[in-house]
Amino acid sequence: MKVHEDLDDIPGTTVFTAARSHLGFHLNQFCMSLMKPENRERFKHDEAAYLAKWPLSEAQRNAVLARDYNEMIAQGGNIYFLAKIFATDGVSFQSAAASMSGMTTEAYAQMMLHGGRSPEGQRSIREGR
Repeated sequence: MKVHEDLDDIPGTTVFTAARSHLGFHLNQFCMSLMKPENRERFKHDEAAYLAKWPLSEAQRNAVLARDYNEMIAQGGNIYFLAKIFATDGVSFQSAAASMSGMTTEAYAQMMLHGGRSPEGQRSIREGR
């Protein structure tokens, strides 16, 4: 399966492709399980034990335990599924996005209020795109 596709050359961006969806299937299913209150409680009580019930790769498991959202995305996590982890932790989407950008929540909010990131330098680096 080809996971690293043509779109991987966009600086600072991991595009959620069909291959990444396949790679992250169980990670995303774990995230969706957190929609049920009893599963959130099980996860919060013993994260490692709850994760052991899912056929995740070691990299996926470690990324969840470390709350490394950028790595979870690289491992096939979909941001909308990962939001279930944010919510379980009581973290807003804005705060999670800020941490993924290496910014404070306040700096991220100001950047977004002023139009977001400039597209300069954020496009494919291959010629002809």
